Amino acid sequence: MAEPERRMNRITTEINVGATEPFKLLHISDTHLTLADEREIQRKLDLAEKRKPHFKTAESDLLEAENIAKETGAIMVHTGDIIDFVSYANLERAKEFVDNTDCFFAAGNHEFSLFVGEAFEDAEYRNQSLERVQEAFRNDIRFSSKKVNGVNLIAIDNSYYRFEPFQLQALKAEVSFNMPVILLLHTPLYEPDLYKKKIANADSAFLVSTPTELMSAYTEYRFKQQLADEMTLEATEYIKNELLIKAIISGHLHFDYEGKVTDRLPQYVTGKNTAREIIVT
Repeated sequence: MAEPERRMNRITTEINVGATEPFKLLHISDTHLTLADEREIQRKLDLAEKRKPHFKTAESDLLEAENIAKETGAIMVHTGDIIDFVSYANLERAKEFVDNTDCFFAAGNHEFSLFVGEAFEDAEYRNQSLERVQEAFRNDIRFSSKKVNGVNLIAIDNSYYRFEPFQLQALKAEVSFNMPVILLLHTPLYEPDLYKKKIANADSAFLVSTPTELMSAYTEYRFKQQLADEMTLEATEYIKNELLIKAIISGHLHFDYEGKVTDRLPQYVTGKNTAREIIVT
């Protein structure tokens, strides 16, 4: 297959966490494949046509990212929404990409979207498609770890603005290995500067554990969607205070951003159409 024209934004970031040897990650997020074919009902075909104009470069982005990873020797990581909705063709293309790149993956909310915006997204809704979607990926897309050169990469699905008890328990178990941790999340954690940047142009900040007093202008739907429960607040505090957790890599917002959740915990958001080469030392 011919090499695609270079069109992704490319960023280089260095994260010093104490790796035994330096290595590279190639981080992409929010590809939003919009493929559908004759195996789908007409409603799904109509959805594909409606959504496709918003994500015109999805296929070329995947091809380019695959080439960059091969050129640089980077480990491919993707923090969710590789597909825009569940379809045979989307899942087949996602599987092809994962197989070609050995991609380490954290699920996004669109991984479980049967029809975009059709229903409130909660565990019951996600579980309608979870088993089918999981078959396209090599690692457990709700919680997985990958250890590279003394660094523990941990992918957690927090795409519905929640952490769940099993995820916090599993995270603590991974931390017990006493290795520096880089977290891969679909949805970024609240931080003041990121909140201000996002809320300026949206009806909500789309962040995990945003303080309730900052959500007063949210629509009723967005408030219900993004209000943190006790488990999510507990997990967020653990992440912020656990010294072995060295950095967070996330997506969801469709723009590039670098900030800090705490004075010592950096957070990197990689946007749609961006390939972030991360040098881990």
